[in-house]
Amino acid sequence: MSCRHRPQRARHPRRGSRIHANGPISRIELPGGVLAWSVTGHDAASAVLTDRRFSKDPRKHWDDFLAGKVGEDFPLIGWVLMENLTTAYGNDHNRLRKPCANAFTPRRVEAMRPRVEQHTAALLDELAATAPGEVVDIKSRFAHTLPSRVICELFGVPEQDRLEMLRGGEVNSDTTISPEESAANFARWHQQMLDFVEAKRRDPGTDLTSDLIATMDQPDGLSPDEIVGTLHIMLATGTEPVKNLIGNAVAALLTKPDQRKLVEDGSASWDDLIDETLRAEAPVAHLPFRFAVEDVTVGGVTIAKGEPVLINFAAVGRDPAAHEGPGEFDVTRPDKDNLSFGAGIYRCIGQSLARLEAQVALPALFERFPGITLAVDAEDLRPQGTFIMNGLDTVPVRLQ
Repeated sequence: MSCRHRPQRARHPRRGSRIHANGPISRIELPGGVLAWSVTGHDAASAVLTDRRFSKDPRKHWDDFLAGKVGEDFPLIGWVLMENLTTAYGNDHNRLRKPCANAFTPRRVEAMRPRVEQHTAALLDELAATAPGEVVDIKSRFAHTLPSRVICELFGVPEQDRLEMLRGGEVNSDTTISPEESAANFARWHQQMLDFVEAKRRDPGTDLTSDLIATMDQPDGLSPDEIVGTLHIMLATGTEPVKNLIGNAVAALLTKPDQRKLVEDGSASWDDLIDETLRAEAPVAHLPFRFAVEDVTVGGVTIAKGEPVLINFAAVGRDPAAHEGPGEFDVTRPDKDNLSFGAGIYRCIGQSLARLEAQVALPALFERFPGITLAVDAEDLRPQGTFIMNGLDTVPVRLQ
C-alpha cells in the first residue's frame, strides 16, 4: 500500500514529529515542489539504510531527474550534481569510498588524538582572553572552529582558503535561498575546489588530498570531478555535523542543570552525553537523497522505483516505538541506540573522528570554564534555518 496522507512541507527538523504522526514513512514536499518520502521511524530507517535496493546515485536512479523533470533550478541541485562516495552506487561507491575509508580507521583516528587536543587547547586559550562577562557564541568560536581546523589540516587546505572552501558546506545545506543563489553558490564552490585540486596536483604534500590525486594514474583511480566531489563531502561532513554535535551537547548541559550535574559528578560519562545528544538531537536532520532501484515496500509503504527518499534522523532518534519518553533528554537512559551516523554501506566513515573530537572538546570546555552559563533564556535559542541540518543558529554563553 502507499501513504495517503497529504504531503508535509520539509521545512525544519523540529517539525519531524508532525511528519512522524503520519507513520514511519510519509510523503513530503521539498523546495521546488519535488515530492519525496521521509523516513521517520527507527525500524523503517534501519531497513532503508541497510537495503542495497536503495541507491544514492541520482544520475542512475532518480527517474524524474533523468527524464529532465528536475532541472538545475531545483534548490537542492548541489546534492544531485556532486560526484563522490555518498552519491555513487555499487562498484563506483566502493571505488570512491576506499581511499578515504582507509584514512579513518579507528587506529588512525586515535593517532590523531594529540593533534585534536592541541587544537582544543589553543581554542580554549583564545576563549580565555575574552573579558569577564562578555557574550561568546560557543558554536562559531569553538564547536565549528575545532572540527574545521582538524579536517582542513587532514586534507591540506591552506589556512587562507579555509573560510571560502568550508562555506560550501553551509550554503549547500541552506534551504532558504533561491534556486539561482543555490546554483551560483555551487558553481563558485566547485570552481574553488577545482583550483585547489590543480594546485595540489602541481605541488603535492603528505595530506589526504594529495593521496586522492595520486590515485588518478591508477586503473580505478578517481577523476578530477570525483576528487572535487570527495572534497565537497569530506570537508562538509567533517565540519557541519560535528559542529552541531558539540553545539547541541553544550546547549543541553547549559539548559538542563540536572543533566550537567550528572555528567560533572561522574554519575554519567561524557560518552553518555554524546550518545544521548546523537539520539535526541541528531546533528543532521533530513539528509538527501536515496532512490529506490526497484519497487520496495518498507513499513507497509511501497516506494516506487526511482522515487527520492530522505532519512529524517532528527525524528528517527525520537521514535516513540524505539524509545520510552523519546523527547526527554536523559544521559542515564539505558538505551541510547541511534542511527545518526547512518548504517549499511553508506555509514559515515568519519564517525570515529567525530566522536573523538566531541570526546576531547566537551570535557575540556567545561573543565576550563566551570562557570560557563547560557547568555540568553533557553527559549530564545533559535534553530538553524534549514531542514537538512539540526542545530542551533548560535549558542551564546558567558564563560565566567
